[in-house]
Amino acid sequence: MAEESGALSPVFERLLAMGFAHLAPGPVRMLTARSEEGQSLFDPPAPWHSVEVPSWKGLAASATRLLGQGPLLLVPPWLRHTVTRPVPGRAASRFVYDDVLRACRPADAGSAMAVLTPAELWVSDSPRAAELRKTLAEHWDTQAVLYGTGVIPQIHPSYVVAAVFLKAKQEHGPPMKVLRMPHADDAASVEKDFEVLLQRGGGSTRYGYVVRELPPPGESLDFDRHHPDVVSQQADLAGFGSLTTLGKLYEAVPRINTTADSQWITTEEQPGAVRLLAGRDVLRDGSISLATDESYWVKAPPRYLLRPGDLILREIHGPHDPPGLIVAEVAEQDLPAAPSHRTIALRPRDSTTPQQIRLVAQFLRTPLADRLVGRSTLHITVKRLLELPVPQPDDALATALDDLAAARHRLEAWSKEAETLLGAAFTQKTAAQARDRIIEQGRGLRQRVEAATLLDDLGYTVRTRFPLPVAYRWRETEARMSAGDQQAAYSAILETAEILLCYTALVALALAWEARIPLGSTAAIKEKLTGGRSGPGLGDWAAVLQEAAGNRQLRGLPHEHPIHGIRSLLAGQDAADARWRLAKRRNDDAHLRRLDPIDLPPAIAEAFKDLTLLAESARFLADSPLWHVTETRWDSLTQTAQVHYRELTGDHPVVPTKTVLSLRNDLEPGSLYLRDAAHEMHLLRPFLTGQVCRVCRAWSTFHADLIPKGSVQLKSLEHGHVLPQPPDTASALSAVGLL
Repeated sequence: MAEESGALSPVFERLLAMGFAHLAPGPVRMLTARSEEGQSLFDPPAPWHSVEVPSWKGLAASATRLLGQGPLLLVPPWLRHTVTRPVPGRAASRFVYDDVLRACRPADAGSAMAVLTPAELWVSDSPRAAELRKTLAEHWDTQAVLYGTGVIPQIHPSYVVAAVFLKAKQEHGPPMKVLRMPHADDAASVEKDFEVLLQRGGGSTRYGYVVRELPPPGESLDFDRHHPDVVSQQADLAGFGSLTTLGKLYEAVPRINTTADSQWITTEEQPGAVRLLAGRDVLRDGSISLATDESYWVKAPPRYLLRPGDLILREIHGPHDPPGLIVAEVAEQDLPAAPSHRTIALRPRDSTTPQQIRLVAQFLRTPLADRLVGRSTLHITVKRLLELPVPQPDDALATALDDLAAARHRLEAWSKEAETLLGAAFTQKTAAQARDRIIEQGRGLRQRVEAATLLDDLGYTVRTRFPLPVAYRWRETEARMSAGDQQAAYSAILETAEILLCYTALVALALAWEARIPLGSTAAIKEKLTGGRSGPGLGDWAAVLQEAAGNRQLRGLPHEHPIHGIRSLLAGQDAADARWRLAKRRNDDAHLRRLDPIDLPPAIAEAFKDLTLLAESARFLADSPLWHVTETRWDSLTQTAQVHYRELTGDHPVVPTKTVLSLRNDLEPGSLYLRDAAHEMHLLRPFLTGQVCRVCRAWSTFHADLIPKGSVQLKSLEHGHVLPQPPDTASALSAVGLL
């Protein structure tokens, strides 16, 4: 597009023609006002008739007159004019197009026109722009909004222009089409996309979308604000816990304008000078750049000074910037400093928690935050930023954020310890002393890193962090596989898969019972228990987990509830397929359809791969340890209980007894509990119980296996040993619907 041609961008011109052909068919006239220089902003498209009035003051009346003859493209001047304020002797300025559009009226019920203005009029949250949009909404329906850059020769290529199609107000307004022309793309694909969008009654296309539920009059029409994808993602943010606005967590720090506050500009050498941070000083990696010869220095009043923990953002985000706001957290080494008007500085309120601060800082760097703030203009406004919806962490997420922060600090401490040790390698008197120091002092650091690295190994995680029944069976599987007894290894894999599903299913039953949510799969287990021939098996446990995955009532429990991890175990198709294959193998093995020795090696490899997939899906078990409460002592004065417990984590039942304070006075000594990520305790009795096995003399976990004629038999998850139980066990099982 040559600037001297005075023509619209060919792509934008064709998009305008398509919009008129679909929304307001008929010969189009373009109405403008002669500028002071006697030049038009651009030449009209060849088929359109151009009408030019001597002054912008006659545009509104001329527009109404021409609308009676057909569709119209109105191009009001984009200049400011001086207006007199009510206060004598004072004057102000406002845009010409504000007055023109405010006075423009339809000629009749069929009047339709497009208005070409800066995008700011339609996307700004300023009271002036919002009030004008409200006034227009009294007489016009907005049919389509077309945003583009580089479309008018006399305007900078990055400047965003809007063509808005308006039609005389109807009782029921039509859906609104919104399209943003890309900066550089195949023109044919853009035109095809707009053609499809104009035919759509809902949904979105590559470059645009349809707004079926029209926003309130006066609301910003920023492209991203009403995009269906953004609206859906914004609603999904509540999954973190809840939503609030950034302004409730942070307050804006005053900024220094290098023009209006030029009297404060000084040099670095002057006493009391502080660095003025510009937008370019906020780096994309989340840090603040070092001072350079181009840095400004000011003598700023105290209210402008930044503090450690403040957030500072670039106020301008260019069209080619990567998605996400460019934000940095101010550190002690960045001070003293003050924000310039090309940044936005935010300070946490006194009530804002460290967990909220961490989550907000990460969220602002996401593409969603960028889109919610708005990219239809180059500038981010403080008002729009403070209105930004941000997620609030619930208790479980807050705990996870604390744990992550603690882990990061621990890793940073290890890193500094290693750097110190390496730096001191050659400061000893002799090389022998340096050698001994590196070996001796580095031993503990190396061992800590090696232990942490082991957690990347799923087998190590299962053996050390999973609940006892699963970890014990996994250890036996690995031992059998390494010993070379292929039949024993194959059977161990299948038994471990059954115990993994058995344990998680029994926990799911206990959690559902605690929440008073009935599960239909309980009936099949009850029938098996009371049948007296064979107890529940892998298929029954899988049925419980599959029902839990789809149960609406369980889905409605709080996000931090441990049932949601269990519900996800078989939710994926890969895990469900692995479970099915393992169940088939287990069934064949139990009915003596044994594999030939020559077929065992590949079968072992395939079965262990499926078991590994299930264990990977069950990593949530590492965050919900199994506790055996051994003793409780309630203190009525402090209203707390001293709880002695054994954490049955890992592959061995011999673990130390620990003590913790609890606000609950209903914890049962001798019972098993699930402790979730939010540190809540969930009773597992009578679905899971623990005691010393009379057969092997080892402490084990048990579940009800058979109830012939009311006599309960328990089976160990670790060894499969069966024990008879006293009559009171039957009453407990009856209370939870298993008898």
